[in-house]
Amino acid sequence: MKKLKIYTLVIFLFLYVALCFAEDTNLSLEQIDFTEIKSNMERILSENIIPFWYPEAIDTEDGGYRLNHDIEGKWIGPSDKFLVTQARTLWFFSALARSKYGKLEHLQAAEHGYKFLRDKMWDKEYGGFYWAVNSTGSEAVIPFKHLYGQSFGLYALSEYFIASGDQDAKRLARRFFNILEFLSHDKLYGGYRESFTREWSPMEENDKNPMGSAPDIKLMNTHLHLMEAITTYYQATKDPVARERLIELINIQSNSVVRKTIGACTDKYKRDWTPISSPEFNRVSYGHDIENIWLLIEACNGIGINNYPLVDLYRTLFDYSLKYGYDQEKGGFYDSGSFNEKAKRREKVWWVQSECIVGALNMYYLTGDAIYLDCFIRTLDWIMKYQIDWTNGEWFASISESGESSGAKSGAWKSAYHNGRAMIKCIELLDSLTK
Repeated sequence: MKKLKIYTLVIFLFLYVALCFAEDTNLSLEQIDFTEIKSNMERILSENIIPFWYPEAIDTEDGGYRLNHDIEGKWIGPSDKFLVTQARTLWFFSALARSKYGKLEHLQAAEHGYKFLRDKMWDKEYGGFYWAVNSTGSEAVIPFKHLYGQSFGLYALSEYFIASGDQDAKRLARRFFNILEFLSHDKLYGGYRESFTREWSPMEENDKNPMGSAPDIKLMNTHLHLMEAITTYYQATKDPVARERLIELINIQSNSVVRKTIGACTDKYKRDWTPISSPEFNRVSYGHDIENIWLLIEACNGIGINNYPLVDLYRTLFDYSLKYGYDQEKGGFYDSGSFNEKAKRREKVWWVQSECIVGALNMYYLTGDAIYLDCFIRTLDWIMKYQIDWTNGEWFASISESGESSGAKSGAWKSAYHNGRAMIKCIELLDSLTK
């Protein structure tokens, strides 16, 4: 009955918005009951996401988080622990703890993860974090240093300090930022060199780094998450060097990675930011483009840069994804596609839906354009009907075009970060809209 009520409410809201569109495409705040939408998102957070991860993800034996659950949410035994999802889970518990839905137990869960990151994943000899350690943390199974993973280490440390006030965490974050500054910042071309050995030496040309790309390539995806991390690190420390790097990353993410003649971003670049063009790389990830929009908005807000000069870019990126990657019939976004063509990878992935609802609501908040509000509500409708596993908890990793679910509930790449963050961020925006 509870699920039926939720679905009925969402369908009602969607029909209501559709009726408003028929009469007036410029929706006013008074026409939408944001309180009811917020109530739905609170239910997703409190009844679906939080109960799956807490206390289930806490590894009480070996420390850190146990992230090895099958599609039904069953833990299938000890596994290697990866920096990306260990740090993301630490970030989630920290962000949850300092939200209005946080409890002392969530801050304690964050502290639990922080200690594992500090004691087991931090390289005490060379600095930085290992890409992966074994289940107990006694051995680094992938010792390489790639900036994609390192970015989440900085993100998690910074958020944890803000939530806890732990000065040791702040000192480690400062030390870590300085390591990245001196060893990986590209003073010649801007941005960051990404691929390193454990000792922070450049990887050999034929080596494959943990991201599967050549060692001299720069990724839009890596720099997106560095911008995200340094935004939070600057919030935590007000480090003036971090502010300079944030301005640099805003320029990269709003300019260097944007294919101007296409109106979308691509992922792979040479060191001097020359796009790498090939059929394999000439593709658009709709989720990353929309995630880029709202992380740019937050980065600009974080250092006092006005977002309105970038609104035209935000519209261009979002509207491209709406045109080629959005399911106009059912709502929700597909994975990716070639330039100026309908999506070829047509599965709907949990993180893409998560980032797109945050991006859509940010765009509506910034522009007042009802097309983004409609996109937000219809994508939320898709999520509630299909992406969420209301029976076993959490979200399905992927839904095929024919409606089949697949993928593990947690692992090397999946944690509470994308969808948990989406709920917290959207609820905050909805609070502002209701005011």
